[in-house]
Amino acid sequence: MQTNRYHIVLADYNLPQWTGMEALQVLRSQNLDTPLILVTGSLGEERAVECLKQGATDYVLKDRISRLPLAVRRALEEKRLRQEHREAEADLAQKVKELARSNAELEQLAYVASHDLQEPLRMVSSYTQLLAKRYQGRLDSDADKFIAYAVDGANRMQRLIQDLLAYSRVGKVQKELLEISSEAALQNALKNLSQVISESGAVITHDPLPPLVIDEMHLTQLFQNLVGNAIKYHGPETPCIHIFSTKKDKELTLSVRDNGIGIAAQYFERIFVMFQRLHARDEFSGTGIGLAISKKIVERYGGRISVQSESGKGSTFSFSLPEQ
Repeated sequence: MQTNRYHIVLADYNLPQWTGMEALQVLRSQNLDTPLILVTGSLGEERAVECLKQGATDYVLKDRISRLPLAVRRALEEKRLRQEHREAEADLAQKVKELARSNAELEQLAYVASHDLQEPLRMVSSYTQLLAKRYQGRLDSDADKFIAYAVDGANRMQRLIQDLLAYSRVGKVQKELLEISSEAALQNALKNLSQVISESGAVITHDPLPPLVIDEMHLTQLFQNLVGNAIKYHGPETPCIHIFSTKKDKELTLSVRDNGIGIAAQYFERIFVMFQRLHARDEFSGTGIGLAISKKIVERYGGRISVQSESGKGSTFSFSLPEQ
């Protein structure tokens, strides 16, 4: 067994100095996946079942020896399938390992690049704003326009870098998760949005919300992104936003419903992809990362996020998390 690799072993169930089950023990001790078929003159049903439980592939009675070729073909086919399954599992495990490493490297790259870009960009932004402040109206109209473009570009780049940092940080929280108040997280988000709420006159209401096992910063960010979008993409009417929850099949769902401009069905998937925008930058501000961050947060906790909407008839964004 140590020097030769056999495709299959045929063994008599009981010889004077050797038994088929002893041959099976040798195969298992060598960790060999070699099929073993017992060939015997007589073997009771109870004993046959016991041999199969211990690992024998099959048994053939000598008075039915014509069945042996079929048993051999079947045993070899089962061995081939087991080998393919092991190879597929090993290949999948390797791909998962490579994907995890690649994702970790990308997150680290995004964090380092975004972090290191902030300081030089902060300097560019400061000096372009200084130019605008000191020289606006003192040069020709083209110069004023160019300076305004530079200031706007620097500000947008700063927002983009901050959003990239937020996206890269989603998977970095390792602290122990505790049950938190969803309503407290919502209030924190509304406090952060207080200026745009005041400017838009938005009316925001909510039902009693259940506690969740989630990082409080993540839940606050989810509410802030979804409520902030509901305010941003409002129609001619005053923004009316309602937050509510439902429970089904050990899953908690929190939803943010608005009366805004709505979204056409063909864009339901696209809006959760990073940098995907449905409107021109001069129509609505933003970097196109907010919903991608929300999706990453929800999926980090084994959940899912979706939208139900119709153009001109408002939207309902919902995220569902497994009940802890």
